[in-house]
Amino acid sequence: MRVDLTQLGLPIIQAPLAGGPSTPRLAAAVSEVGAFGFLAAGYKAPDTVRDDIRDLRALTDAPFGLNIFAPPAPADSAALERYATTLAADAERYGVALGEPRHDDDAFEGKVRLAADEAIAVVSFTFGCPSPGIVRRLHDADADVWVTVTSPAEAREAQEAGADALVVQGFEAGGHRGYFIDDPGAEDYGLIALLRLVADRVALPLIGAGGIADGAALAAVLCAGAVAGQIGSALMLAAEAGTSAAHRAALRTGGSTALTRAFSGRQARGIVNRFMREHGDDAPIAYPDVHHLTAPLRAAARTAADPEAVNLWAGQGYTLAAQAPAAEIVTRIAADARSTLAAVGARLGGGQQA
Repeated sequence: MRVDLTQLGLPIIQAPLAGGPSTPRLAAAVSEVGAFGFLAAGYKAPDTVRDDIRDLRALTDAPFGLNIFAPPAPADSAALERYATTLAADAERYGVALGEPRHDDDAFEGKVRLAADEAIAVVSFTFGCPSPGIVRRLHDADADVWVTVTSPAEAREAQEAGADALVVQGFEAGGHRGYFIDDPGAEDYGLIALLRLVADRVALPLIGAGGIADGAALAAVLCAGAVAGQIGSALMLAAEAGTSAAHRAALRTGGSTALTRAFSGRQARGIVNRFMREHGDDAPIAYPDVHHLTAPLRAAARTAADPEAVNLWAGQGYTLAAQAPAAEIVTRIAADARSTLAAVGARLGGGQQA
């Protein structure tokens, strides 16, 4: 492996945070203090991703990762048309036309080629498992391959494809669920249970993701078998994050979270708002078609600083997030994890018998 997760200065991975919060400054700040930063390739053209890579390399010599979305399954065009009809009032409200619900693969091949050409240290995949051929191409380019999994079955598939490590995503995580197949009948696992089940079935390094926003949570996933924890919502208020003003305000205000397909056509966890309440039951399984359909609505709402029609992605632990520089957030979480583990060790030691 090019990146030895057991040798990280801090056992923390920055979540890619596609859709705006991901920036070269954020990844650099995380990597510079001994954790591991990531760039998100999702929703960006390959040339824009290349610019981000070069901007990041101008800020740090530390290794970093690039996250790529796996190609999606086909969508039901009739269901998309029905959903578009339900959004007409919102389009009128914000004075925009709905987007074209096109089905694309987010320039998958171009981004894989870019990752290989740029010699990225780690290339991670979300929404599916890359083929063994893709994995070999990246290995030949001296890159490690990580795959996001949400079940033991997906973990086995990723191991068989040649993955070097798994990002084990619990139900608590904010943003999109990483299912290989977005199936309404899929079982959703909490992170601790999923880590233990995956560790029992595969022999790969595991990165825990979902609800990790303080040191105690990081300590818990390390005890459950992860070699590192991935944090996302905990960094959304960082100075270096590209989080929109409406999203930042919602993260500070608080509110319950829920899963919805209303914004993108794929299950994702965010802070509940009007759009989720009104359209969550109608949204079809149709990613990225619905993402393109609602994009103008979301852009107009962000411009108006209106959080009621913005995808406010957040994990269940998001209210623990602090508004601070990313380096401070990461180092504090790591320090608190060390203190937690020391306290737990002392308690366990006190129970020893002669």
